[in-house]
Amino acid sequence: MAKIAFILLCHKDVPAIIRQAQRLTATGDCVSIHFDARSKAADYAMLTEALADNPAVAFARKRVKCGWGAWSLVRATLNALEVAEERFADATHFYMLSGDCMSVKSAAYAHAFLDAHDRDYIESFDFFTSDWIKTGFKEERLIYRHWFNERTQKWLFYRSYELQKALGLKRAIPDDIEVQIGSQWWCLRRRTIEKVLEFCRQRRDVVRFFSTTWIPDETFFQTLVRHLVPEREIESRTLTFKMFSDYGMPVTFYNDQYDLLLSQDYLFARKISPEATLLKDRLGALWESDRTRFAVSQEGEKLHQFLTGRGRIGKRYGTRFWERESTLGPDRTLYMLVCKKWHVAKRLLHAASDRLDVRGVEYLFDEATCPVPHLGGLERTLEKRNRHRRALMRMLFDYYGTDRLMICLDPGNIALMKDFMSDRANARILELQCVFDDQYLVGHAHRVGLATSDTPGEVIARMLPTLRHEFADESVRIRDAEFPRHWRIRQDRDARENAEVLADFFDADRDTARALAETPYLFAD
Repeated sequence: MAKIAFILLCHKDVPAIIRQAQRLTATGDCVSIHFDARSKAADYAMLTEALADNPAVAFARKRVKCGWGAWSLVRATLNALEVAEERFADATHFYMLSGDCMSVKSAAYAHAFLDAHDRDYIESFDFFTSDWIKTGFKEERLIYRHWFNERTQKWLFYRSYELQKALGLKRAIPDDIEVQIGSQWWCLRRRTIEKVLEFCRQRRDVVRFFSTTWIPDETFFQTLVRHLVPEREIESRTLTFKMFSDYGMPVTFYNDQYDLLLSQDYLFARKISPEATLLKDRLGALWESDRTRFAVSQEGEKLHQFLTGRGRIGKRYGTRFWERESTLGPDRTLYMLVCKKWHVAKRLLHAASDRLDVRGVEYLFDEATCPVPHLGGLERTLEKRNRHRRALMRMLFDYYGTDRLMICLDPGNIALMKDFMSDRANARILELQCVFDDQYLVGHAHRVGLATSDTPGEVIARMLPTLRHEFADESVRIRDAEFPRHWRIRQDRDARENAEVLADFFDADRDTARALAETPYLFAD
C-alpha cells in the first residue's frame, strides 16, 4: 500500500504547521520539513520541540534562506528530500506541499489512487515550444546567470542581466538536457526520487547550471524527471488544485468552498485562507476519515469564475480578494508614514527599511510614478490603486513574502487611513510633523499648480496663510479621527524624544530608534 512522505516547505504560522504534520502522520504517512532559515529562531525551536516525539516527522539537516524565484527553494526541497529518502525507507511516494496546502480527499482515497496508478505526477512541458510562460523573461531565465533576487534586489538583478546581455555573455544549456517547465507541486515515486538524488550527485554541472537560472523550482525537477523516467510513466499534471485570479495572483479558498474543493480531481489544494478555520477543520477530519467515494466534476475554475461574478452583482459570494471588507491579514503589520513633505517620509522609509529589514513602498496611493511591482495591471493607475487598495496591499504582502510592510501617505488621504485602521491587521500611523516656512509653501504652490513664475508676489503672499492653515487642518483631522495606534514625531523636537516614539512605533530597540531619529538631513528641505 502507498505510503507518502510529504516534503513540506514552510516559513510561518508554526501552530498550523504542527497541526498539519500531526494530521498527515496520523494516517500512517510521514513528513520532512524545511523551515525557512529567515524565520525566527524561536519559531523553529517551537516547531521542533512540538514534533520531537513524532517518529514520522523529520527536519532538513541544513536550513537555507529562501527567496521567491531563487535556487534556494530548490536547495531547500533537496535538503528535505535527502532526509526523507534516508529516514523513511518504506515511503513509496514523495509529495511536495507548502504550509498553506490542505488535503481535499481522504488519506484512504489518496493511497488507493496512488496504488492504482504507477506513475509520477509532475507538470512538464517543453520550455521553448510551450506557452506555459505568458509574460516576462523566457529564454533569458536560462541563458544568462541570475545571482540576485528580482524581488528583493531588483536593481542588481536587472543591472546584472543588462550587463551580461551587453557583453554577449550568453551560456549554453547542457547538451543532453531538454529543459521542461511546470508547476512546482509534484508527487513522485520513490525510485524516481532516488534517481533524481543520484543524478544530482553525479551531474554537478547540471546542478550548477540550474542554480543560477531564474525561477528554477519551475524547471529543475520537471527537467530531471523527464530525463530520467520513461514518458509513459509520467502524467504531466499536478495533484494539487490551484487557481489564479484575473490579475495572476493565486486564488485563496474560504469556508464556504468545501464542496467545490472536494469535487475536483485532486488530492490537495492551495491556498487555504489562514482565517478559514472551519474549512481547515472539515478538510482535516476528511483526511483522517475512511471515505473513499467522491463525485468528481472537475468544474472548479469555471464554477469559481461564475460564482465570484455573481458576487459582483450582489448574488452568491464575490471573490474575497476584492471585497471591501477583506482583511489584509490579522498577523500582518502595516506601517503608515504620514507626511506632507514627501521627501521626509521617503528618507525615513529607506532608513527604516535598511535598519529594520522591513520592506517599504513610497507614496503608491499619492504619486503615480511611485515604483510598484508588476501586479497584473492593478498597480498601473492611482485610480486603480485607491479603488482596490486592500487588494493591492494584500498582493504586495504576498509579492514580497513578508508580514511587515511600510508605505508613505499624504496627510490629505485620511479616508485611506481610516480604511486601513479599521482592518484586522496591525495597522499603525506615524505622523511626521514638519515646520513649513514661507519658502517651502511657495515651492508647494508652484508644484501643485497654484502659482507660476508669473504669479504676482502679493497674490502669493495672500495665499500662504491659507496653505499653512490647510496643512495644519489636515493634521487636526488625523488627530480628531482618534486612531488607536497613532504616533507623532516632530521636526522641532530633539532626536532623543523622537527616538522614544520611533522605538514604540516600530517595536525597535533604543539604539536602532536613536539611529533612525538621527537619520542625516531627515527633515531638511
